[in-house]
Amino acid sequence: MVDLLPGQTPFWQRIEATARDHFRRAAVEEIRTPLLEVTELFARGIGEATDVVGKEMYSFEDRGERHCTLRPEGTASVVRAAIQHGLVAQGPQRLWYGGPMFRYERPQAGRQRQFHQIGLEFLGHADPRSDVEAIAIAWDLLMDLGVGGLSLELNSLGSADDRLRYRADLVTWLEAHREDLDPDSQQRISTNPLRVLDSKNPQTQALLAGAPTLADALNGESRERFLRVRQGLEALAIPFRLNPRLVRGLDYYGHTAFEITSSQLGAQATVCGGGRYDGLVEQLGGPPTAAVGWALGMERLVLLLQAGGGEGGSAPAPDVYLISRGEMAEAQALALARGWRRQGLVVALDLSGSAYGKQFKRADRSGARWAAILGDAETAEGVVILRDLRGEATEDRRLTPDAVAGVLGAA
Repeated sequence: MVDLLPGQTPFWQRIEATARDHFRRAAVEEIRTPLLEVTELFARGIGEATDVVGKEMYSFEDRGERHCTLRPEGTASVVRAAIQHGLVAQGPQRLWYGGPMFRYERPQAGRQRQFHQIGLEFLGHADPRSDVEAIAIAWDLLMDLGVGGLSLELNSLGSADDRLRYRADLVTWLEAHREDLDPDSQQRISTNPLRVLDSKNPQTQALLAGAPTLADALNGESRERFLRVRQGLEALAIPFRLNPRLVRGLDYYGHTAFEITSSQLGAQATVCGGGRYDGLVEQLGGPPTAAVGWALGMERLVLLLQAGGGEGGSAPAPDVYLISRGEMAEAQALALARGWRRQGLVVALDLSGSAYGKQFKRADRSGARWAAILGDAETAEGVVILRDLRGEATEDRRLTPDAVAGVLGAA
């Protein structure tokens, strides 16, 4: 778990502001859920056989002897809230969320035990066009942020019946090749065989080239649905690559599954992933409800923006740095700073009371173009000295506070 220091937060703010703008324009509304949920929510929603539930959750018993978990992902919490508060009964919902998630896993670049996601959830949308729109919102957001080397990988996990048929075929094949699989994959044969397809072991991946694929197990309806998703993406000129080995790490997915990767990230290439999860709402106690969504990882996005030399590495310079010295001047400086800020100006107020020379050095380091200087004599006279720290105006000016605000506003 890491601290985000002032030099880093502008990148985060830029991502958050851009995401909010894209969601606003797509008529997607924000929902905020607690960090803490009952453990059963994730065991039922994500799946007890998944690595997230089995190995990575921060779970504990509280003083009321309730089993609680820090949320490892956002979808289950959003669905729980939508059921609990009757949102799904009010018709289709277009929701987004953002905030910290928690998983006990090995930290590495772009992956921390407290990490942050922004996610989108469409509840009550069954048409394949909703899959296309959800993907398009994610793609356009990443493009707008300037993320380079983007690639969309796409697969269909089919219906529940499709997956049952495929699971049986896959288990038969995996058992026949058990001795050639890595230990984690051997264990997953009995618990979550589809996750073997997502193994990061190079030998296992090479072996899987001969395994049966989900595409062969899809029924006619599932094939038609997946075709419509692909046609929708083609119509929007969003390029994609079919990846028959793509499975999501959470049990609730079915039909469309996708990941957006960036070639700039190396091994940890995924920046956004999601898909359709039509059974989750009912599984958590709600009515049968179609749903599709995605989540993107903030830490990885920040790494990409930093590597690409994007904007956001430092806070914007203030419009004016306010220097004051003397009892009357220091009291007046507080009022001036507040008044100018109310007019929309960014004002850095030096509160040190140190010598003018030291305050001027800090003013220069702040990046502000202007310094406003106030001593007791200026306070008594009702003026402020305005100095151009960048040397474009060579002479100081003695102006009233309102006149200073006018100059700064024009600048």
